[in-house]
Amino acid sequence: MEHKNIIKRRLQETITGRLFKGKVIIVLGARQVGKTTLVENILSELDAPVIELNGDEADVRELLADTTSARLQAIVGRNKIVFIDEAQRISNIGLTLKLFADKLNDIQVIATGSSSFELSAKINEPLTGRKYQYLLYAPSYLEMVDHHGLLTENRLIEHRLIYGYYPEIITHPGEEQELLQLLSDSFLYKDLLLLEDVTKPVLFEKLLKALALQLGSEVSFNELSRLIGANHQTVEKYITLLEKAFVIFRLPAFSRNVRNEIRKGKKFYFYDNGIRNAIINNFQLPSQRTDMGPLWENFLISERTAIPGQA
Repeated sequence: MEHKNIIKRRLQETITGRLFKGKVIIVLGARQVGKTTLVENILSELDAPVIELNGDEADVRELLADTTSARLQAIVGRNKIVFIDEAQRISNIGLTLKLFADKLNDIQVIATGSSSFELSAKINEPLTGRKYQYLLYAPSYLEMVDHHGLLTENRLIEHRLIYGYYPEIITHPGEEQELLQLLSDSFLYKDLLLLEDVTKPVLFEKLLKALALQLGSEVSFNELSRLIGANHQTVEKYITLLEKAFVIFRLPAFSRNVRNEIRKGKKFYFYDNGIRNAIINNFQLPSQRTDMGPLWENFLISERTAIPGQA
């Protein structure tokens, strides 16, 4: 991508201000939301030597798993920043990051992960008090206004309601449908259906489509269970996985009585409109749709959710 097409993320300034404070920086987010690009943009503006390590590479996983502080120092050498991409792929990554924080705290470590259910479980206990953790979402309306102006973005709003804001979708006009189908398949098959927790992939896909079709409606686990023919526990477990993979999020009912709030149904929203529409394979124009109300609702609530901040 040419430099002029790089979308500056609002989280960039926040993270830059937390560098070299003696803590590991963790950036979580769904696949393809721009985590690697964000970190590389931050690093490009620093005058410090960097070593980049990718957890997708087998030799990197072997190098960083079950290691020692002396070995880490040898790996890092004279570099002052260590960037570990796809950190969730590395065994015992939490302990490795703890060694950096405790024994090599003059070195700034930045780690990214695309699956919170994998990475968070590995780092939460070892890195207690030793990390700044952030969530990165797909680019927002405000970030796109920053990028190319209010008038241009407002002209594209209906397009965004259908195709969403993923960076690859934004930067490849005319290819949105094909790219969104590939992206939604990546969420399902690479991150979720391959997990041991997903023992019934057919039910899992039915649940995801049911949530997409009931967008903006109040639903309960019992109702979803009846709809897809699964027990309550399976539905609850699969929804939790979808939340931890940054596909959906829940909005509980509001009540001044906490007991009533617990009993009431919940609404489930997608972090990105385009992913939702890819799941039900509906890319019709706004004038031909019957779900523009729910799409606007999803868009507005997900925009509020995506305000930059700590996880």
